[in-house]
Amino acid sequence: MSASRRRNHQIAVLVLEGAKPLDVGIPAQVFSHRPSMPYEVRVCGAAPGLVTGGDGLSYHVAQGLDALERADTVFVPGYRAPATTAPPGVVVDALRAAHARGARLAAISTGAFALAATGLLDGKRATTHWHYTAALRGQYPRVQVDGNVLFVDEGDVLTSAGAASGIDLCLHLVRRDHGVGLSNDVARRLVAAPYRSGGQAQYVPRSVPEPLGDLFAETREWALTHLAEPLTLDDLARNARVSARTFSRRFVADTGYTPMQWVLRARVDLARELLERTGLGVEQIAHKVGLGTAANLRLHFQRILGTSPTEYRHTFAP
Repeated sequence: MSASRRRNHQIAVLVLEGAKPLDVGIPAQVFSHRPSMPYEVRVCGAAPGLVTGGDGLSYHVAQGLDALERADTVFVPGYRAPATTAPPGVVVDALRAAHARGARLAAISTGAFALAATGLLDGKRATTHWHYTAALRGQYPRVQVDGNVLFVDEGDVLTSAGAASGIDLCLHLVRRDHGVGLSNDVARRLVAAPYRSGGQAQYVPRSVPEPLGDLFAETREWALTHLAEPLTLDDLARNARVSARTFSRRFVADTGYTPMQWVLRARVDLARELLERTGLGVEQIAHKVGLGTAANLRLHFQRILGTSPTEYRHTFAP
């Protein structure tokens, strides 16, 4: 094996009985190996051979649980009837062994049930598809189930909600591994939203009129093109053609952030990309993203990312 091949991050996608096809395909597609992507994906099962999936599909996997022994990250896609179908003991043992060896474990949708069965979610926050949160909470009471987020990052164990949030989780891991620039490239390739915070609500129980949702999406897009300018709550509400009070209340319900928290994070995210992809100084970047001064940029970088702009550039710039 060549040195360049050894440097690639190894992804194992563990297909269990009843696996949902979209959940299986998401990590396989996001982390698909190409010159710009330092990952390699292997799809495996409890044993090599045919695995019966959900929705009338089956999977022929070439590898068994030995693939987990070489994986840096193990994805467990969602599967049917998780509340009544426990993962086999050999699967639970293999997941525990992979985690003990240092691999991080990530679940999409009901794959969280398999991770919960290992005990590795005990005492930690986790999520799953909103339809199954009560079942996960009831079956694994030691898990702190949060049914109102897209994904939860507990460091070496991550969980996500329904299928589309699996894309958000994968992009989050690319961003964590290699920075926002590569993550944005992947999002463009997938024609996906480049950034949806894990704290964003996965399901809003009250009815929000569809035109209002469209207006808010347009306002977020507008804000992203005006980050260098002073932006206030009144500016955003005026663009959305609603009152500031209505805009603020419904924006929080839709995104999990207040409007100005969202703007701040968007500015920090743009600063991250400029640090990675340009030679601009910190003061220049602070001005371009609307944070004014280098001191202000450093302050928010430390609060949100736990690092400085200089250290971030050192880590992620080519």
